[in-house]
Amino acid sequence: MRSSIGFATFAFLAVLASHAAPPATAQERVTPRSSKGGTPSGEPWAVVPETFKAMTLPEWPLPTDAEQWQAEGRDAVRSTLLDLLGDLPPRPDPAAVEVVSREQHDGYTLERFQFHNGVDMVVPGILLIPDNLKGPSPVIVGLHGHGSSKESICTIEDHGQYVGPMLARKGYVVAAIDAYFNGDRIGLGPGGANDDKLGQEHSLFKLHLWQGRTLWGMMLRDEQCLLDYLQTRPEIDPDRIGATGMSMGCTRSWWLAAIDDRIDALVGVACFTRYGELLSHGDLRRHGIYYFVPGLLNHFDTEAIYALVAPRPMLQLSGDEDPGAPLDGVETLESKLSQIYTLLGAPEHFRSIVYTNTGHEYLPEMKAEMLAWFERFLPVTP
Repeated sequence: MRSSIGFATFAFLAVLASHAAPPATAQERVTPRSSKGGTPSGEPWAVVPETFKAMTLPEWPLPTDAEQWQAEGRDAVRSTLLDLLGDLPPRPDPAAVEVVSREQHDGYTLERFQFHNGVDMVVPGILLIPDNLKGPSPVIVGLHGHGSSKESICTIEDHGQYVGPMLARKGYVVAAIDAYFNGDRIGLGPGGANDDKLGQEHSLFKLHLWQGRTLWGMMLRDEQCLLDYLQTRPEIDPDRIGATGMSMGCTRSWWLAAIDDRIDALVGVACFTRYGELLSHGDLRRHGIYYFVPGLLNHFDTEAIYALVAPRPMLQLSGDEDPGAPLDGVETLESKLSQIYTLLGAPEHFRSIVYTNTGHEYLPEMKAEMLAWFERFLPVTP
């Protein structure tokens, strides 16, 4: 993996002008120019009834031997994780993907494509291809949040997650698909038109459990189908794939990187979450049902999942008042993951920034940091 010559800046955002290099520590606190704010987490266990306080939460021992972790420990954790995700059927042939349309935009071509995931649904997607490519380019997989869609990333200019065209104009191919119960897939689940987005999410969750699967696992599998397709495209360097997203898209980015080594670098926004702290603040309601994997807390908390990403570059951007990712959980993960990345000889590949007085939001400063991270670790060939 090549390293970049420095941080890029947005023309409209002077805040990055003073950033010459990442900080020495992975942990950074930033006061943004403007934010909406959110809900501070308060004291852990304060709102949780006594009957639940005695629940047993996993204590996953951090690896202390890099060689043993790389040779055995990592594979054991990934095997457990894949087992928990349930039956993931073989993925279809990426050659069957159909390009539906092409449109020329300012600086890039927008392609719409679709593929059948080989199980139950057609998956619609968008590919943004920069103009005047000089060779295969890195690709960034954009993962949308709960209740949004591929359009939020690629075509809806006033949406907070709209980052696709900016990345394309910087020379990155950008790819995004609709998740199982979002965008153009709404009304195509097991309940048909009787289900709205939330109804389809619940119907799919129930059906997949009956089938020995998990909705979350099948959502990640669709993203793996996308990776299969991206690696066939001549415009794309198959060895330089990034992933980024906000909220549900953030969580999909680090889970996807945990189970699939083809993700070379990632940036997560507003879901750097540890499940024990989510429980201790009574905030399970902050996440949709799609998110939950049976049996997970019988084995480990999320530091084990994030550890599967290491030592690949990972940047996490969080608000200190985001109840979907309690601050004390963020701080616990910062400490644990800093140790893991240091053990593996790449402390500079992990960075966590927490924005003060910030809730569940995607700030302009976060978009600037996201771009800078990819320009550093997945640079576009000049």
